[in-house]
Amino acid sequence: MDNVYLVIALGAAVAGFVQGLSGFAFGMVAMSFWAWVLPPQDAAALSVFGSLTGQVISAVTVRRGFELARLWPFILGGLAGIPLGVLLLPHLDMAWFKTLLGGMLVLWCPVMLLSGQLPRLGRGGRLADGSVGLAGGVMGGLGGFTGTLPTLWCTLRGYPKDLQRSVIQNFNLSMLAVTMGTYLATGMVTRSMAPLFAIVAPAMLIPSLLGSRLYIGISEARFRQIVLGLLCLSGVALLASSVPVLLQRPA
Repeated sequence: MDNVYLVIALGAAVAGFVQGLSGFAFGMVAMSFWAWVLPPQDAAALSVFGSLTGQVISAVTVRRGFELARLWPFILGGLAGIPLGVLLLPHLDMAWFKTLLGGMLVLWCPVMLLSGQLPRLGRGGRLADGSVGLAGGVMGGLGGFTGTLPTLWCTLRGYPKDLQRSVIQNFNLSMLAVTMGTYLATGMVTRSMAPLFAIVAPAMLIPSLLGSRLYIGISEARFRQIVLGLLCLSGVALLASSVPVLLQRPA
């Protein structure tokens, strides 16, 4: 049991640092540790709790680039998308969903990393932003992938790093708060999980603050590289969890 607690604390610390630096990706990093020692339901609830805690810390420590006019279409779309994702979940082949999403990220993000000039998408306005928020909400309802598409979209928009972080940070904060409330209301979070929460919160605190501090000093170009690199790793993680499942299915 002591080893389980150690893995939980280590996963929280590493994920907290990454989230403090980039503004997202706590769940992706933490699950790479916790999936080995925790039941899926406990790992999912702990991931949402850690992600939400990290976003609160980041919202307090990094308050640059906030523009409500840019943010609200994402949030309104996301709030509409979460229940749609929950409704679709029982009817979705999750292995194929993860494979397609992971393949898209693995193929597209390196192209953007290697290109001399990132493409910029200036069309669509708030309607397009809201649609991406809707997609992010749906994906959050399907399995906690809330920030993946909005993060990629903001990168394609060419937002300055402070604006991009502000949008993603506050979008994820809103979606995670709704998700955590749903978990509590449905009984997915139980009293027996309190000791695990008590490990995660302090373990991630200092690494999150260190990541936020490092973020302030990095350049626009370096921030985009970090974001695209993390999205690519997210795609690899999705493929690693889904492709073996598909290969085991009968032809």
